Amino acid sequence: MYASDDKPKPRAAVTVPALRVAKREGRKLVMLTAYDAGFARAADAGGVDMVLVGDSLGMVVQGKPSTLPVTVAEIVYHTQCVARGLRAALLVADMPFQSYATPERALDAASALVGQGGAAMVKLEGAGHVLDAIRFLVERDIPVCAHLGLTPQSVHKFGGYSVQGREETAAQRLLDDALAVQAAGAELLVLECVPSALATRISQALQIPTIGIGAGPGCDGQVLVLHDMLGLSSGHRRPRFVKDFLAAGGSVVGAVKAYAAAVRDGSFPGPEHGYE
Repeated sequence: MYASDDKPKPRAAVTVPALRVAKREGRKLVMLTAYDAGFARAADAGGVDMVLVGDSLGMVVQGKPSTLPVTVAEIVYHTQCVARGLRAALLVADMPFQSYATPERALDAASALVGQGGAAMVKLEGAGHVLDAIRFLVERDIPVCAHLGLTPQSVHKFGGYSVQGREETAAQRLLDDALAVQAAGAELLVLECVPSALATRISQALQIPTIGIGAGPGCDGQVLVLHDMLGLSSGHRRPRFVKDFLAAGGSVVGAVKAYAAAVRDGSFPGPEHGYE
């Protein structure tokens, strides 16, 4: 008898340079949040490209009303947990509220998330003065993911969680900000709650990949909060851009696989998950 060669080979680790390669080749990128080692293993086994330790943990794990109370120490802790469960997916960690108010504070927080937590990339919300922090980190070899559109840490300024960029001037500002974060050195851009047509326009204008959440199918990839993808209630209003993949998947890993497949074949998000 001969040994079988049918055993699946381990996935190659996803790297930061591989993200731009995926965009150039037209391959959709799949991102999912996770907050502990067990769900990180499920995300990795399900084939996602990136796992985000989001400050969303404040709402879906800690039961808080917003992401604002989450601390750097809490993100470091959860990033450490998630890192232990990953083999191939790229690990991204959120920078909490005001942890990047100055470039120096940003470096302290990012150094902890990368050096102690094990993240390969950190995520910051906004443009404007945040551009200085992005440049400061990139110059010190810390890869950055930017985040524009509905930035949850600005919930008080926005007066709630609402779609951004619907008016012409606001849309142009978002496009300008996207080009600015790319010029500052960001390697990835999350677009949240942005009209689908605008998100497509921004994605086509950039060389770096865009990851949408409530931004339509024209982005270079998608992200969902783990609990939303599994149909679990966070105690907050369910956004229109989420979809429960657990019923179709039959298990947590099956749900992740179903989500990843839907993103890659273009069936998610559908028109009902976006905004005009």
